Amino acid sequence: MSTLIVGASASGLATAEALRRKGYTGVVTVLGAERHLPYDRPPLSKQVLSGNWAPEKAQLRPVEALNGLDFVLGDAAVSLDVAGRSVRTASGRVFTASNIVVATGLRPRTFPGQDQLAGVHTLRTVDDCLALRSELTDGSRVVVVGDGVLGAEIAATARGMGVAVTLVGPQHAPLALQVGPLAAGLLADLHASNGVDLRLGVAVAGLVSLRGRVTGVRLETDEVLPADVVVVAFGSAPATDWLQDSGLRIDNGVVCDSRCRAADGIYATGDVARWHHETLGRLVRLENRTNAIEQAIAVAANILGAGEPYLPVPYFWTDQFDAKIHVHGTPSADAEVSVVDGDVAERRFVAQYRRDGEVIGVLGWNMPRQARLLRQEIGTRAQEVA
Repeated sequence: MSTLIVGASASGLATAEALRRKGYTGVVTVLGAERHLPYDRPPLSKQVLSGNWAPEKAQLRPVEALNGLDFVLGDAAVSLDVAGRSVRTASGRVFTASNIVVATGLRPRTFPGQDQLAGVHTLRTVDDCLALRSELTDGSRVVVVGDGVLGAEIAATARGMGVAVTLVGPQHAPLALQVGPLAAGLLADLHASNGVDLRLGVAVAGLVSLRGRVTGVRLETDEVLPADVVVVAFGSAPATDWLQDSGLRIDNGVVCDSRCRAADGIYATGDVARWHHETLGRLVRLENRTNAIEQAIAVAANILGAGEPYLPVPYFWTDQFDAKIHVHGTPSADAEVSVVDGDVAERRFVAQYRRDGEVIGVLGWNMPRQARLLRQEIGTRAQEVA
């Protein structure tokens, strides 16, 4: 018996380690497109980008802790034969296994032709992070396109490095759709008070360049924001291009049953997986670090015959300037919000989000422990996510 995990990601590694912890003795091979051993992505937009961490510190395990796992790195998967349970790589190698786990994560959305311009960056990999960091120098003007978690974190980190930063996006405040007007408004105030130029509530039409290098960002109003560096952070898509001819159902991710199984012997986990939630009777896909680990553990158990549905409560966190924000469930912009602990004025509080009288989410602003304790009050509506 053997297992092939496609994706040397946090979720891929967690699947492999969970299999071993549960007594799996078969061959476990982890196939990765990057040349790096599995590393943690959340620090890339914060500690690694700022230079406070060396890239090696983000590595999830030291080499000596990976004994018993076979890693094949720097060779991306290009096709999957479901019936034969085999994967072909870019180098032409073919790997066959009793079980295959898809853990290929996300790919950043980009502007057409941006890869032809110097000074334009995305931030998904450690190499992306180091390339961006090398351009964040004194006097440089950075425009971050994207007002979600990643864009706001990059803006905060770059501003902390002394760089002039403009944050642009279609929402009225950072993370507005994810955390609602109260917390989003506080985030806008936090960024503005730290010197970030907020140009929100407006869409971006494209990039402006001169002689092969970006010089600015053009808004839909035709205004151009000057830039020496542009970071594109307006979302990602599941990395499923290599699966288009596999016969698997691909629809905003790898579609799976409630056991995270896409086909007989084929599973998916992490950001790329879209599975059937038995309680809700609908498909769910989550993009966060916690889900990547919890779902990996569930997949490992089901490979070993547990047959259990996966029913998580969503959770994510973000650090921006002096704010540590922890979010459980699925707060939304239209939910009824009440502060149940702490004080908003002191920037230390816990807020509950309700819809039709039911708690659907909890947000802790610099109160992580208290927010975690209140997560038990979240009902099943909290998992109503796309």
